[in-house]
Amino acid sequence: MHLLINIDVPDLPAAEALYTRAFGLTAGRRFGDGGVELLGAQAPIYLLQNAAGSTAAAGARRDYIRHWTPVHLDVVVDHLEPALDRALQAGLVQETDIRETDWGCIVRLADPWGHGWCLLQFVNRGYDEIAT
Repeated sequence: MHLLINIDVPDLPAAEALYTRAFGLTAGRRFGDGGVELLGAQAPIYLLQNAAGSTAAAGARRDYIRHWTPVHLDVVVDHLEPALDRALQAGLVQETDIRETDWGCIVRLADPWGHGWCLLQFVNRGYDEIAT
């Protein structure tokens, strides 16, 4: 299986600037004015220009206010606090305090378009610390 990540945004240049600055990604191929490929993660991330109010899945209309979805993206970092500082300076909003767990630390963020993100810092064996 080959995984691709697609993120709808209403402002492609602003989203490209935010994600490259926040997560150290680089722009790859461009797809006219409608999309850009971001590289530097284990899977390519495609930012897709879609206006607020345009038709989305099942006839729903896109809006870019903060929303809940059962799918979000986790970014694993070596050092959480500097990564959090970089993400905040780039324009993400911190939604929770840094929380320590058996597998490491996590903090929840949101981008300006309502998408949820988490920064994770694993310790020792990461999720294997709690796997059964």
